This record gives sequence, structure tokens and C-alpha cells, in this order.
Amino acid sequence: MRFMVVERFRDAAAVYERFAARGRMLPEGVRYIDSWVAADGSRCYQLMECAQEADLRPWLDAWGDLVDFEVVEVTDSATAAARFGS
Repeated sequence: MRFMVVERFRDAAAVYERFAARGRMLPEGVRYIDSWVAADGSRCYQLMECAQEADLRPWLDAWGDLVDFEVVEVTDSATAAARFGS
């Protein structure tokens, strides 16, 4: 399954400091695909892959003091069109 994780930074400088010191801190079974950062540095959008949403929990907990998260299960456009198209 793929998940778009929207991160709202409480303190972007602290987020990047921790990232430089510890890396992404992903648990086993979670694969980072790509990410995009809002131009103002306030948010990050990360595409992750894992078997189930619960697999993200250790990662979310590791960053929860600096970041507010929204996790959305996503699919590619072709799959969505086949599922929801007429």
C-alpha cells in the first residue's frame, strides 16, 4: 500500500537538525519513495510504501514532537480510473 504523509512542521529548523543527525528513522517494512516540500518550508509531502498504515506508527511517533501528520492511502491514477470510472 502507498500512503501520502502530509507533515506540518512546528519547527522546520529542528526537523532538519534531527534529520541530519538521525536520518529518516524508518521502521523495517516501510519504504520511502519520494518527497516534496512546500516552498515556504512549512509542510512536507512524503510518499511511503508499506503493508499497512499501522507500519508507519513507529516513524510517526519518532517525529511526533516536531511534526503534525496526516496520512492518506493513495493509488495511482490508472488504478483509480479503473476502479471509479464508468
